[in-house]
This record gives sequence, C-alpha cells and structure tokens, in this order.
Amino acid sequence: MAAIDDLVKKHKAGAQFVISAQMLRLKPQEFDPMAQRWLDDGGPGFNVVGVPHRTVVDGEFLISRVTVIRTTAPL
Repeated sequence: MAAIDDLVKKHKAGAQFVISAQMLRLKPQEFDPMAQRWLDDGGPGFNVVGVPHRTVVDGEFLISRVTVIRTTAPL
C-alpha cells in the first residue's frame, strides 16, 4: 500500500482530500473492501468524512471515491 502512504504524506494534518480507485489504479471491486475498512476503522493516517461516492458495477453499488481528513497519527 505504498501508493496510499505516499498520497497521504503529501498532505498536512487536518487537510481534506479525495482518494479514488482510479488514483490507486484499482477497480471499484478492489477499492470497495478497502474503503469499507477505512469507514469502520479509519485509514493509515486519515479518517473518512462525508458520504462515499458509489459506482454501479454489474448491478452492485461499490465505493469508488472517498473524501478523507489527514490525521496526526503515524502512517
């Protein structure tokens, strides 16, 4: 998950930014389970805020983008 760590490190504590499946070069089917964990437990150095954006793939709603806030927690 070096790509996520690198993306988070670019932002200062308290900054709000977006993480998407496309940014991580993942399909929504791969991104959705990660985003679900982030919603429940927070991510590495960030917390999800707001409502995740969902995309319909084969009749199923999958998370494809989340808005997050950088925390001061170590990565």
